[in-house]
Amino acid sequence: MSLIPWLRWNETPPRLSSQSPAEMVLDTLMMELAGQMREAERQQWERNNAGKKIRTGVDYSWLASTPRSTYDLSPGERLQLEDVCAKIHPSYCGPAILRFRQLMAEQEPEVQQVARLFRSVLQEVLERMKEEEEAHKLTRQWSLRPRGNLALASFKTRARISPFASDIRTISEDVERDTPPPPRAWSMPEFRAPQAD
Repeated sequence: MSLIPWLRWNETPPRLSSQSPAEMVLDTLMMELAGQMREAERQQWERNNAGKKIRTGVDYSWLASTPRSTYDLSPGERLQLEDVCAKIHPSYCGPAILRFRQLMAEQEPEVQQVARLFRSVLQEVLERMKEEEEAHKLTRQWSLRPRGNLALASFKTRARISPFASDIRTISEDVERDTPPPPRAWSMPEFRAPQAD
């Protein structure tokens, strides 16, 4: 019988992060950038070693260890990237990382180009956020408008139509006035307008 279940009461409970969602997005995106920069540097080192192996014909890769990271972002560039990362909404963090990884796999950039590629992905995500916010605003505006036929409402305010009153005299009006009304059917009562004398 194992004593591990009995000893679990002594473990500290997992802590909830005290960071705000914006700070978590910033940390996640910057960690992704650092990881991709290390990977790009490793791939660049492997490509250089493969080139040396082809040129010399001797493989010393078993003797050499992977060098430590030699490229780092300048403080100004890091602050600019952190500023852009802070603008990313938490719901767009995952898609931004996926897009960045996709571009890294497609292009296999040099280490110096990774930060520029990362910035372009962040700008793309910010533009998408802005477009979706605009679409959401338009949807909200249309949903808050009063229901009804907008064309008829605007037409009613501009002109009133009375089909029986006309200031323009026509020939057909004169002809209709001089002819007696047709006889009505038995089921219809006879209506005559009182004639003014």
